[in-house]
Amino acid sequence: MNWISNYVRPKINSLFSRREVPDNLWTKCPECGTMLFHRELSENLNVCTNCDHHMNFTPRERFAALFDGGVFVEVKVPEPITDPLGFRDQKKYPDRLKAAQKATAEKEAMLVAEGEIGRTPIIAAAQDFSFMAGSMGMYVGNAIIAAAERAVKLKRPLVLFSAAGGARMQEGILSLMQMPRTTVAVELLREARLPYIVVLTHPTTGGVTASYAMLGDVHIAEPGALICFAGPRVIEQTIREKLPEGFQRAEYLLDHGMLDRVTHRRKMRDELVAILRMLTRQSPAVAGDLPAPKTDVAPIAVADTPVTPKTKVEKK
Repeated sequence: MNWISNYVRPKINSLFSRREVPDNLWTKCPECGTMLFHRELSENLNVCTNCDHHMNFTPRERFAALFDGGVFVEVKVPEPITDPLGFRDQKKYPDRLKAAQKATAEKEAMLVAEGEIGRTPIIAAAQDFSFMAGSMGMYVGNAIIAAAERAVKLKRPLVLFSAAGGARMQEGILSLMQMPRTTVAVELLREARLPYIVVLTHPTTGGVTASYAMLGDVHIAEPGALICFAGPRVIEQTIREKLPEGFQRAEYLLDHGMLDRVTHRRKMRDELVAILRMLTRQSPAVAGDLPAPKTDVAPIAVADTPVTPKTKVEKK
């Protein structure tokens, strides 16, 4: 047995061999094809540094960038029946839910939180398109109702970020029933004279657009977002005509009066602060009044439970 060839040489080769690069270090922009380093992309709020394409932004990432110091408290949402129809296509519905939960590390397609943005207390809700295409099911309906009730209880504005492929087919008519349920929830805010601001992100389609996504007091969209009830291909096949360029995109809808603003993601927080303070009759935000500093780990708690000192945002 030659110990030099069997042990020493392999050891030296392993030290100088080329290491494999992890798959999650680079992201390819779906619009322009540019390879973006993950840290650079994260610092730019998941917006392509080359073509300004707005990529998918998870609710937790969005809330970390939105709330002062990235600190927010998660609002508890009542859980509905898991599989009311016993639905099965290629997979059982509970199996699809488990796969989505494992892939996203989230319970469902919407996250509700409370916190401060520019020293303005708000309730925020955001849909996660990576969770079964952000589809609207009973949980999403419960989440919006929980957000509205919490806003009324605390007398705070509600800001909702929509991103959905429509209603969830695995829940059938029960998913469509969330349209009137969420409409009633929005009406609670109106009766309490509380602002309801909707930020439409790419894509917002189907029953979501036909209900709570288009019932806001102010409608803001991210650049290039697809906002529609039926998709462009369905409409083209139905009317057998070529649609205008950019049809159903945010900029087209702004030009035709369906939106109030189209705002870049990096400017969204300042835009929301200005609108919220205006609607709640507060003085404009002072540039020197800085929010709490960011911590390495954003603390998260559940509403209506004791909050540890780490999760509190101290007011001056």
